[in-house]
Amino acid sequence: MSQTVRPRLLFLSACAGILVFGIVLAILGTIFGLPAMRSRLQISLAQQGTLFLLLYLGIFVASLLVGPLIDHVGNKANLLASCLIVSLAMVLFAGAHGLATAGTAAILLGLGGGGLNTCTNVLVSDLFAEQRGPMLNLLGIFFGIGALGVPLLAASIEGHFTIKQLFFFCAVLATLCALWYAAISFPPAKTKHAFAWRELLEVAKYDGVLLLAFILFAESGNEACIAGWTSTYVDVTGYAPRTATLVLATYWAALMLSRLLATRVLRRVGKLQLVLSAALLALAGCALLLSAQSLILLVAGTALIGLSYGPIFPTTLAIAGDRYSQRAGTVFGLLFSIALIGGMLFPWSVGQVSQRVSVRAGMIVPGLGAVGIIALSVAAFFRRKSITQLDAG
Repeated sequence: MSQTVRPRLLFLSACAGILVFGIVLAILGTIFGLPAMRSRLQISLAQQGTLFLLLYLGIFVASLLVGPLIDHVGNKANLLASCLIVSLAMVLFAGAHGLATAGTAAILLGLGGGGLNTCTNVLVSDLFAEQRGPMLNLLGIFFGIGALGVPLLAASIEGHFTIKQLFFFCAVLATLCALWYAAISFPPAKTKHAFAWRELLEVAKYDGVLLLAFILFAESGNEACIAGWTSTYVDVTGYAPRTATLVLATYWAALMLSRLLATRVLRRVGKLQLVLSAALLALAGCALLLSAQSLILLVAGTALIGLSYGPIFPTTLAIAGDRYSQRAGTVFGLLFSIALIGGMLFPWSVGQVSQRVSVRAGMIVPGLGAVGIIALSVAAFFRRKSITQLDAG
């Protein structure tokens, strides 16, 4: 096997991995919009929220571990293991008939997905140092393709194939990616000394890291809410499961489109300005979704949210990559870990509020998250401005 490292091939490989991660994040939100799955597992809305929490708990743990491991053992082993874990989780979900098995599968799905997310973003950040913002947003388009493909596939196979077959199809895709990673060469690890947990604490002290981390905390929580609860929200509003699934697909399509547009917008505006503008748009989308009384408004609100969410995560990562390129794996791992606490808590909160009040009331949570991103982005903007002025002085 040739040891030549080819950036274009590696970028396509990263795109394949992030596509699988898109499937990981979309699969539960999609299947819970189909009554057959909730009936098979016999779970309540609160327990549905718990499964989302377990999914993001797995992603959280993976992000905490895999980020530093990338710096020390490289991307190849991490990508390969992550794909195999995703495949195993899909098989477990295919046979799940109770909360215990589904919970185990959700954790494993998160562990594999979290590894893919961290590895692919770090790989692209390292390969394209001069164009991190556009290339990370371009990578995010393939995340959107994977996430969009799941609800579209579910809507198209309804009545023709089973949920179990959908899970098996996803397992096969993950396994094919694992075989591909086994066959190609990757750059060597950046460091050779043993990983120490204190490294995470060290990078947490870097100037501005935690501010970026909490922007991603709110954004990850928001994305988890919309991905996990939109089809359920549309379903309980009174529309057919197929319609609910297609509304969710609208979100993923808009998110994918916005990341494509962001690669062009970043040529004209700064990264922080784009994050702040997107957060303001997200707040408007959440307000529209909450107030929607018709299918047209539900679609419009969902699409507006997708357009706004698209550039926030990859652009914030690009800011971090610009500032902390020498420790990208560890920094990205820390950022993902803090972000995914939001990914765990937000959809779980929606489930708790939905069980006690209504799903519509629960969907207030991502609106609050948008307010948080606005406040943090403003703080980051003025912090950067004040530091620039001090340096100039």
